[in-house]
Amino acid sequence: MKEDLHQHHHSHEDRVKPHVHTEESLRKIINRLSRIEGHIRGIKTMVNESRPCPEVLVQIAAVRGALDRVARIILDEHLSECIGRAAKEGNIEVEIKELKAALDRFLP
Repeated sequence: MKEDLHQHHHSHEDRVKPHVHTEESLRKIINRLSRIEGHIRGIKTMVNESRPCPEVLVQIAAVRGALDRVARIILDEHLSECIGRAAKEGNIEVEIKELKAALDRFLP
């Protein structure tokens, strides 16, 4: 499986230009991911301390929601920036194909 993902990564680089996001946008995404990372460490501590399962599940749900919000930000930016650029450059079919493949893995 790892080999397949590795090959996919190379083919993606060959066909699609790097995704450029503003510094402010990257900072916002990284900050959100850092908060999520801290939240997950908190959940590990809760489990380690044998906190009640319902409390742990509520925190897991909060992390899941936070991850979904980050994914939404990334998707919104991808649609407005990257797809728009691809349309101008004439390789929108490739971008859409890559996005569909990513969404197939992302959505259940």
